[in-house]
Amino acid sequence: MRHAGQFGRLGTTPPVPGRPTTFLTLLATLVFTALTWQVASDGPLLAPDERLGNAIRTSAIPAAPAEFFADLGNLQVALPVLAAALAYVTWRTRHWLPALTAILTMALVPALVGPLQSALSRPGPPPMSPETGFYPSGHAATAAVGYGLCALLLHQVFRRREAAYGCVVLNAAVGLGLVRQGYHWPVDVIGSWCLSAMLLLSFPLLLRPVRGR
Repeated sequence: MRHAGQFGRLGTTPPVPGRPTTFLTLLATLVFTALTWQVASDGPLLAPDERLGNAIRTSAIPAAPAEFFADLGNLQVALPVLAAALAYVTWRTRHWLPALTAILTMALVPALVGPLQSALSRPGPPPMSPETGFYPSGHAATAAVGYGLCALLLHQVFRRREAAYGCVVLNAAVGLGLVRQGYHWPVDVIGSWCLSAMLLLSFPLLLRPVRGR
C-alpha cells in the first residue's frame, strides 16, 4: 500500500497532476490562442460573437442580479475572499507554500491581462463604445483565478468537490452578468476563462492536497 506523502516529504497525494491536467492545459492554451488570433486579426468569429453578445444584452435576464454577479469580478471583492481562504488554509495546514503560490498566481492576472488588452485594443459593446481594450476580460479573469484558487485551496483541507462545482457555477454567472450588462463580449469572457485555466493548471503545487501537522 502506498501512503500519501505530506508537503516536503516523499510520497504522493491524489489527485496528482498528470495526463488529464496536461491535456486540459493544452486545450485551454489552444482555445485561448485561437480566440486571441481572431481578435487580433478581426476574424470571422467576431461577427457571431457580437450578435450573441447583443442578444444576451437585450434579453430578459434581470439586470439587478446580472450586475451583482458582474461585480464579483472586481478586485475589491475577489481579493478579500481569496485572502480569507489563504489565511484559513494556512492556519489549518501550517504550510505557507500553497498560499505563496496562490498569491503569485493571482499577481499574474493583471500582469498578463493588461498588456494583452492594450495590444489587442478590442472595442467594447455599444454601452462601452468607443473605448477599447476589452479582450481578455479582466473581471472574468479576476473571478476565475481568484475564486478558482479558493476552491483549490479549500479542497486541500476538506477533500470535497463542492467548492469546485460552486466555483464553476459562480464564474458562469459572473461571465453571463458581464455580457448581460454590456461590459464585455462573450469571446472576451471565454478567452479569460482559458487564460485562467492555464494559470491554475500550470502550478502543480495548487493541485496537491496537503495535511496539517
